Amino acid sequence: MARPGRMNSDDVPKAKINKENWKEALLIFGYLKPYKGWFSVGLLVIGLSSLTTLAFPYFLKVLIDSADALRQGKTAISPGNIALGMVGILVLQAMLSFSRVFILTRVGENALADLRADVYKRLICLPMDFFAQRRVGELSSRLSTDLSQIQDAVTFMLAEILRGILTLLVGIGLILFISPKLTLVMLSVIPVVVIFAVIFGKYIRKLSRDAQDRMADSNTVVQESLQGISNVKAFSNEWFEVERYVRSLSLVVGVAIRSGKVRGMFISFMLFSLFSAITLVVWFGVGLMQNGQMSFGDLTAFVVYTSFVGGSMAGFADLYSNLQKTLGATQRVREILKEETEPVTTSREPIDPVNRLHGDVELRHVAFAYPSRKEVPVLKDIFILGKKGQQIAIVGPSGAGKSTISALILRFYEPDSGGIYFDGRPASEIPLSQVRAQMAIVPQDVLLFGGTIRENIAYGNPDASIDEIIAAAQNAHAHDFVSAFPEGYETVVGERGVKLSGGQRQRIAIARAILKDPAILILDEATSSLDSASESLVQDALENLMKNRTSIVIAHRLSTIRNADQIIVLDRGFVKESGTHDELLQLEDGLYKNLHRLQIDFH
Repeated sequence: MARPGRMNSDDVPKAKINKENWKEALLIFGYLKPYKGWFSVGLLVIGLSSLTTLAFPYFLKVLIDSADALRQGKTAISPGNIALGMVGILVLQAMLSFSRVFILTRVGENALADLRADVYKRLICLPMDFFAQRRVGELSSRLSTDLSQIQDAVTFMLAEILRGILTLLVGIGLILFISPKLTLVMLSVIPVVVIFAVIFGKYIRKLSRDAQDRMADSNTVVQESLQGISNVKAFSNEWFEVERYVRSLSLVVGVAIRSGKVRGMFISFMLFSLFSAITLVVWFGVGLMQNGQMSFGDLTAFVVYTSFVGGSMAGFADLYSNLQKTLGATQRVREILKEETEPVTTSREPIDPVNRLHGDVELRHVAFAYPSRKEVPVLKDIFILGKKGQQIAIVGPSGAGKSTISALILRFYEPDSGGIYFDGRPASEIPLSQVRAQMAIVPQDVLLFGGTIRENIAYGNPDASIDEIIAAAQNAHAHDFVSAFPEGYETVVGERGVKLSGGQRQRIAIARAILKDPAILILDEATSSLDSASESLVQDALENLMKNRTSIVIAHRLSTIRNADQIIVLDRGFVKESGTHDELLQLEDGLYKNLHRLQIDFH
């Protein structure tokens, strides 16, 4: 998972390059198939671009030898014509380079857009248990960092690998053709320099990652202190936070200085080694020139080709590292693509009349434990029967399983035993998307999306007109405060709705539920965290919402469910009592009666 304040390719785990991982990668690269024509053209352009680059030193050799021949009075091609030919090669190389980048970017962007869409489609259709066991940051990283790594592989790394291999093979072939003796001298020196460069490079990258980690830690200090600024000031701990930040910065500076020393040594070593190698090659080449075994043009071309070969060999270390990261990224993306999804649809479809819910809800002998805690049963033999239009309240101590019942009715999870029935039909016989399309929930902690108030209310029915949205807001007692904003219904609510108060968010959520017009409504402690004034308004809005529909009310404040048609009292996973408010108060030493008395005493 990504560390706070840090999101780059270093967050992608490396994977071993083996047969199995290659198979995983090839399945991901199958997204290139729709664009295989353009991709083939891109590969051809890569080859032509590399060949034009390698042709330039040859023309440089011809130009120098031509000038030398004319100086000696021999017949030779005009240097001006050769120079024009070189300009033509450069123009062609520039055109091919542009085409390569454009074509591979086009292919890569389109293929990765398809992959991103498939991953997101798969991700959003996964069951609740999947999300319960993973952090949002980790999943976001897979959609951003991992897929960006794969994108880089398609648009950049693949081209560089092909260019590097072609340059290495053709370059070695050309220097062998120019001078086998000088090639042996070069091959005895360059690999040693490259090996040292790879070792140094790995150590420098490790120090660089350490520096990034330390910087991420210092950024975390800033983030935490600013998020909890009220606590910092309340405890008068500004000095403590400053000292904490300075300590973290000193660690950053220490690692950065150590990294700078090693980089300085590396640069000095590389400059010394490369120029020593060039000096050795040129010195040996000059000897061959004196013996008439090479021309000055041959030596010039040889030195240029040698730099190409050395650069390709040095580049393979980074390419190998990036290839490992790409395989690691494909593994993590494939994990999502292989997860089993819920049987939900990702395209809009109307409610089939056969699957239209009337409002009867029944839980028959339901037992359930969360998949991540199978050893801890939450519900044990629950039986609840709610009729169309009834208000069924569920109460009980914390941990009794109240919210779990709402999760089961919404079919976020399946019961371990027993069954859930809608209008007498087993829930499993009705398509999941059709069931949820006819339900609405108003939770205790309302999540609003970061758009406008209009968009958040319309989430209940994206096809609703502005008049329908306003009518829903009026029924939810939200229209007055929305109209008071300068932008009205176009007011942006901020991330998670932070610009609105708790009561305002609740009323927006109620308006959203009213607009959806569900057959079954679930209220999960919708007023428990509100002050008295807000609770009164929200309670009135809830009364409007619950009219003529089956309502499952999970209640903390018993005063809000006095008029419920049926109150279910849960304790330790069992239904302890059931009945109306008045009936339950008549039970001697009843759990509901005790809870009611405690709340009266508390208030």
